[in-house]
Amino acid sequence: MSKACLALALLVAGCGSSDSQPGGNAGNGGGGTGGSAGGSTGGSGGITTGCNASVVLLDKDADPEKTGPAPVGARTVQLGKLTVEVWYPAPAGSDQGNTPKTYDLRSWLPESEKTKIPDADNPWQSSASFPDLPLDTEHGPYPAIVFVHGTAGFRTQSLHHMEHWASRGFVVLAADHPGLYLGDMLDFQLQRDLPADLDALVSALAVPAGDLAFLSGHVDATHLGMVGHSAGGGAITNRGNDARVLIPIAAGGTQAGSSLESTLVMGGQADKVVDYANTVTGYEGSPPKKRLVGLAKAGHLFPSGLCWLENSKGENILEVAQKYQVKNATLAGALFDCPADQLSEADARAIVDYATSAALEEALECKQGDPFADLSTRFPAVAELRHDP
Repeated sequence: MSKACLALALLVAGCGSSDSQPGGNAGNGGGGTGGSAGGSTGGSGGITTGCNASVVLLDKDADPEKTGPAPVGARTVQLGKLTVEVWYPAPAGSDQGNTPKTYDLRSWLPESEKTKIPDADNPWQSSASFPDLPLDTEHGPYPAIVFVHGTAGFRTQSLHHMEHWASRGFVVLAADHPGLYLGDMLDFQLQRDLPADLDALVSALAVPAGDLAFLSGHVDATHLGMVGHSAGGGAITNRGNDARVLIPIAAGGTQAGSSLESTLVMGGQADKVVDYANTVTGYEGSPPKKRLVGLAKAGHLFPSGLCWLENSKGENILEVAQKYQVKNATLAGALFDCPADQLSEADARAIVDYATSAALEEALECKQGDPFADLSTRFPAVAELRHDP
C-alpha cells in the first residue's frame, strides 16, 4: 500500500474513534454526585443560582438556542505542548470599542504551506468573541466545557458553538491536538495521545495556573462537560469519571463513569465518514440518562461550520487549498463531507446550539424540566429523537 493510501485509511479510520475504546458500554449509568434542585428559570439582566447557593450564574433566556447575555472573551494560551483557546464570559459592556477576533486558517497548515495562500484569497474565520477581555468575576464560579476537534480539525473548527456556550455562562477550552489537528495530518505526523491531552486539560481546570491563572477561583471543574466531534467524540467516550455530561457528535457513544449523569449523541443521517448507523449503535450502548438527535441531510461536518466557510470569492476551504496546491489537500478532502443538498448553515447552527446547550445546562446548572420536549416540532430537520431517562 502506498504512503498516501495508508494515510487516507488512517484518516478515515480515525474519524470516529480514538486511542480509547470506541464503542459504548451497555451498563448502568455512573450516577455521579448529582446536584440540588434549582437552577436558572430564564430571563435576562439578573442573576440566579446554579446547582447550589454558592454559585451565581448569569440569568439568561430559558431558550437554549438564544445567545446569552455575556460578551465573550477569547485568549490563546499554552498548556505544555498544547495550544489552547479559551472562551469565557466577560463583563457587560467590556466589548464596546473592541474589534472581534479573526482567526487565520493558514496558521494550522504545515510550515511549508503557510505562505502559499495570499491574503486576498484566504478564507478568514470571523468570530463573535473579543481578544483578552477581562473575565466576569461578578458571577460564577462557571461550569466548564472541554471541546475536542475531529481528524484534520483544529481548535476553532466549531467556533460558533463554543462562543454560544461561553455567552450563556460557560468557560470553554479547545486545544489543537498533536497528531490529530490539520497541520499534522497534512504532514502525516499521526502520533497522538488524546487521553494525555484530556488529562492535561482537566488538571489545568482543576488548579488554574500560568496562562490560566485568570480563571482561578472562578471556574468550577467539578461541573465539567465534554463535547467531541468525530475522533474527538471517540476521545471522550470513557471520560465519565471527569465529566457530568458527554456529547459525542458524528462519532459513537459513551461508557459509564463515576461522574457521568447524561449523554447526548448527535449524528447526521447523510454522514459519509461515520455512518449514522454506527452513531445509533453507539447511543444504544451508552448508559442512561441518554438522548439521541439525528439530523436529516446533515453530513459529517454539520457541527463545525467548515462547510460554509468561504473566501471573498465564494470558494470554500477545500477549493482554496487545492487551488494553491497545499500538500495533501486532496487527501484531506476525503473528510470534507458537505452534501450538495445538506441542511442550511442556519438550521445546523440552531439545532446544535439548542441541543448541546440544553444538555449542558441540564447537567451542569441543574436546569429543570425537559428542554428537548419540543425539539422535533421546532426543528423539522431533527429526523430522530430518542430519550432513555
